[in-house]
Amino acid sequence: MDLKSKNPQGGRPIRIYLLNELQATLLLTYLGNNDIVRQFKKNLVHQFYAMRNFLMEKQSQDWEETRRIGKLTRRSETDTIKKLVEYAKEQGSTHSDKLYVNYSKLANKMAGITSREEATITQLNNLCMMENIILNVIEAGLEANRNYKQIYKDCKERIQMVSRLAYLN
Repeated sequence: MDLKSKNPQGGRPIRIYLLNELQATLLLTYLGNNDIVRQFKKNLVHQFYAMRNFLMEKQSQDWEETRRIGKLTRRSETDTIKKLVEYAKEQGSTHSDKLYVNYSKLANKMAGITSREEATITQLNNLCMMENIILNVIEAGLEANRNYKQIYKDCKERIQMVSRLAYLN
């Protein structure tokens, strides 16, 4: 597929070609071997194999089971956030309905994912851990009558600490 994209440096549009594996492999056979082309070939092969491995992993029973467990954790987390939404409203929050999105973005970012459906087993496990931390920190914050903004900060700090300790980034 041939697309045109704006050139970030100005001037004429840049042409972008979306190729499948077969087309890309054929193109690579036509290119000469200088340092840039060799690096391009290496990256392209790496990306195709990574995608193939991901697609195979996603079709596995392990991925399905990890996803199922993640859904249970997510449900528990959203139940806890629901309590936090009411708590934040009582404290004067006018945008407490955004807490679901804020906590989801935090967990996803720290787990290194943009979509659960495109996550590896390892990423799903990391996400499950992040969500479990969030629900426990929220519950502890509610019990201690902490401000809802401080609870978010506490969650973020705890997740960052765990992320550093577990070498997740």
